[in-house]
Amino acid sequence: MPSNANFSIHVAKENLKFSAAHFIAYPGFREPLHGHNYQVGVYVEGRLAKTGYVIDFGLIKKLTKEIVDRLDEHTIIPGNSDCLTIDASTKGIVRIHYEHDEFVLPAADVCIVPIVHSSAEELARYIWDELATALRSRGALTEATTMEISVAEGPGQSAHYRNSTSD
Repeated sequence: MPSNANFSIHVAKENLKFSAAHFIAYPGFREPLHGHNYQVGVYVEGRLAKTGYVIDFGLIKKLTKEIVDRLDEHTIIPGNSDCLTIDASTKGIVRIHYEHDEFVLPAADVCIVPIVHSSAEELARYIWDELATALRSRGALTEATTMEISVAEGPGQSAHYRNSTSD
């Protein structure tokens, strides 16, 4: 087999999904709080290992499911927002301020994610980072060269984040 041969896998199982509320906000604009039924896909490209895999399908499914389960049935709040003030100091309550608006939510219903906006694009990058970290900690990215995450907000509407898996 040629040394530059590449293989790829794609995982987009029905259970790699999450339902979450969010809103996009930036200085001067905030959309209403609303929700989506997100669907996540994982694409990994690389060399074929001696095992016959680029990467094990089962491991991708397991780790991705763990990540999306942390987002499922929560309100996603971008922790690195440039226009939201987030106060989680009151036990059991999270207060989010945008200009003159205030959201008060039970802390158990909120997932503060280290992103600037709760867009599908930034969620794809967040999931990529979480999955890459989990795979690296297991030594599972040895033959992978590129990974791409897709996050669909609905049928026919998805964002993708693709990056090299090398450190």
